[in-house]
Amino acid sequence: MQSVCVYCASSTQIDEKYFRAAKELGTLIAQRGLRLITGAGNQGLMNAVEEAALAVGGKVTGIIPTFMMDEGWHHTGLTDLIETSTIHERKQMMADLSDGVIALPGGCGTLEELLEIITWKQLGLYLNPIVILNVDGYYDHLLAQLEQAITENFMRDIHGDIWRVATTPEEAVELLYATPKWNGRMRGYAAI
Repeated sequence: MQSVCVYCASSTQIDEKYFRAAKELGTLIAQRGLRLITGAGNQGLMNAVEEAALAVGGKVTGIIPTFMMDEGWHHTGLTDLIETSTIHERKQMMADLSDGVIALPGGCGTLEELLEIITWKQLGLYLNPIVILNVDGYYDHLLAQLEQAITENFMRDIHGDIWRVATTPEEAVELLYATPKWNGRMRGYAAI
């Protein structure tokens, strides 16, 4: 485990409890000597997790598409800043550079990234740990929906092992280390 990708909100209008969780997560990631991989945003939880990691000497690689750079949405003080042509390239690179993923709360972009990486793991395209950081029950409805998908045979029971759920940043980081790599041969279970 050398790097972890964190998906999270760029909104600044959210409850302080989410900022506290993001700051704690960034600090813990850096203290473990892990490189933080983010979408390079300069506001919201993305900024909070980046700033916390940097504040304790951590390394942060941000990946952002050109159109977002043009809008000035990028953090200018990261260890590394990588510009991509498209958002699809950005997501692929974030996955390629990571040895695990943690999803903090977020909106449609975060949800889309999380569900995509879950799908990639189901298909054997991403084999590393995926941890959903369920701060104060934020992801309860999504987790119930995923469970319903399994119960109603849209997914197999084994697919419930694709992700792990943490309620604290410390637990999320521990789960990165405790979760074994996914077996790529599981691809055969993608079809029901």
